[in-house]
Amino acid sequence: MKKVLVLLLLLLASSSQLHAQLQKKFEYLDVFQLEYTGDPQISPDGNYVVYRRTGFDIMKDRSKGNLWLLSTDERKIHHKLTNFDGNERQARWSPSGDRIAYVRNTDNGSEIFVYWTDSGASAKLTQLENSPSSISWSPDGTKIAFTMKVNAKAPVIAKMPAKPKDAKWAKAPRITDRLKHESDGSGYIKPGFTHIFTIPAEGGSSRQLTSKDRNHSGNLSWSPDGLKIFFSSNLNEDWEYDFRNTEIYAINTETLQYETLTERPGPDSSPKVSPDGQYIASIGFEDKVQTYQTRKIELMDSRGGNKQILSKNLDRSAQNIQWANDSKGLYFMYKDKGLTKLAYINLNGKVTDIADNVGGTTLGRPYSSGSFSVSKNGKIAYTISSSDRPADVAIISKGQKNQKKLTGVNDDLLDYRMLGSVAEIWYKSSFDGRDLHGYLVYPSDYDVQKKYPLLVENHGGPILNYGPHFSAEMQLYAAAGYVVFYPNPRGSTSYGEEFGNLLFNNYPGQDYNDVMDGVDELVKQGKVDEEQLYVTGGSAGGIMTAWIVGKTDRFRAAVVAKPVINWISKTLVADNYYGYANSRYPGQPWENFEGYWKFSPLSLVGNIETPTMVMVGMNDLRTPPSEAKQLYHALKLRKIETVLVEIPEASHGIAARPSNLITKIAHTLAWFEKYKE
Repeated sequence: MKKVLVLLLLLLASSSQLHAQLQKKFEYLDVFQLEYTGDPQISPDGNYVVYRRTGFDIMKDRSKGNLWLLSTDERKIHHKLTNFDGNERQARWSPSGDRIAYVRNTDNGSEIFVYWTDSGASAKLTQLENSPSSISWSPDGTKIAFTMKVNAKAPVIAKMPAKPKDAKWAKAPRITDRLKHESDGSGYIKPGFTHIFTIPAEGGSSRQLTSKDRNHSGNLSWSPDGLKIFFSSNLNEDWEYDFRNTEIYAINTETLQYETLTERPGPDSSPKVSPDGQYIASIGFEDKVQTYQTRKIELMDSRGGNKQILSKNLDRSAQNIQWANDSKGLYFMYKDKGLTKLAYINLNGKVTDIADNVGGTTLGRPYSSGSFSVSKNGKIAYTISSSDRPADVAIISKGQKNQKKLTGVNDDLLDYRMLGSVAEIWYKSSFDGRDLHGYLVYPSDYDVQKKYPLLVENHGGPILNYGPHFSAEMQLYAAAGYVVFYPNPRGSTSYGEEFGNLLFNNYPGQDYNDVMDGVDELVKQGKVDEEQLYVTGGSAGGIMTAWIVGKTDRFRAAVVAKPVINWISKTLVADNYYGYANSRYPGQPWENFEGYWKFSPLSLVGNIETPTMVMVGMNDLRTPPSEAKQLYHALKLRKIETVLVEIPEASHGIAARPSNLITKIAHTLAWFEKYKE
């Protein structure tokens, strides 16, 4: 018996050593091999999950998502839903579970298809003008509601003379008279409005329910009798300029008459009718016009009366509410101290946490993300996050302590990669004594006896948060030999409204101190070499990076990605130019020139001595290239070591294409290596 035990131990040790030998560090081209699951939709009986599996095409440098079906029991059914090789999304089960509606890309645009679970057959239901969204089955399964943009004509100012035959004149001008006329990532927004439609589930003609020249967007929720659809919109006369406001409405599917259920300043969105038809839950807040406000779960009766704030005792923003089948409570998600949690709230406002590891659907940087759905028997499918894997599908039920992971879509790659371990760090603010939070990624071969170069990565937003999620960017930095520190300074979400709103009329402010306090703590702990400090960040993280090197020369090199350098110039050229006044700084730039300039990193450019790379996507409409060029030109005029990296065809989301993500990381590391001792 002892000989057998010894032999077994030797075999296990040999297997472990062999596996270690097969592993290597995470590399640039591994990005193309990553996959992640998203939008897991559990069947009404809880026996199946249909989800979107997204990967990357290395030849086309694009992402592609297909629908997959798996069983939640021991049958281990797991296969592609259809034989279609293009993009599919928005899978939704019929109420009886016999069909799945979904959206598929075709040569003529996106269309709604239906898949029959008994036969495996699929059929196209629609022939639409534009892409459908927010598909929702009627309670009896006979109709499908969806939203779609209906095109309109652009304004005409002047009538041009007819051009001579075969003449090659310049293209006609593009004319707009709208407040919002462009959007980062998609560019110019064609004129039109989003409306609500229904179509018979067996196919036929779609019927447009809404007609007002307003956008009727977001999720759609049917009343149990199928006579009403609840939605959010802003139907006010001054709707364009009242852009922070939305209300909850209902439209009668037969008479097309509107009902208004909420009337207050602020966003009221995501209406969900309880299965028994008694209540309508929604998410929103009464707008106090500040930088950050937590979104609450709110409840009213089916006619809009007896309004109450259900989650008033939870100082966190709620999202993705879904009713329990017995109408006695709702499932929802919220972010707490960097984690994304799945929870349940009863009608008395008591919150019960179910899981704290939702996420994993953002591969570039470790932002919070994820989604879930609930079956009639209370079984929950959700995207499970971990620090060493992008999202997989897991199931859990309220009251269970452990989840069951159903997929392992990256095991074939990441089982053979040495990844950096992720740990959290808490430290004190030198400004006001607050507890501050962040995360560390260590090199996979980390040695506690050594001191490592420190790479600080500042998150965007700034009203966002990082968490302990898989990040290709952080892992590649760690693989290059850096200890990576990514903090959640004041202004970050998941720490309550007061903490998030500390940036109100004060950005950048003491969030700079919060980042530097974290650096000092790591130096104090002896984890990093104080002479080898590097800093980077994108968007709001680019602002923070530029601000940091304008305040201190402690860093050997910096990479400022897609920044705002001058709030006066940025505010009026960005795609969201109308949204800054008063919620970020008092008044418009021409009304508060000194205030906007005070918080512009350009005001500190005369102090910068740090070698600084400036990076931006050439199609960026959120923080336009003119912002990056202002910093680059200023540094060149001052003869500070600098270089401008402009990424072609990239919008604000530089990492939307895998090669651009690699470009961003490779150039950042090359710049830092240039200034290492």
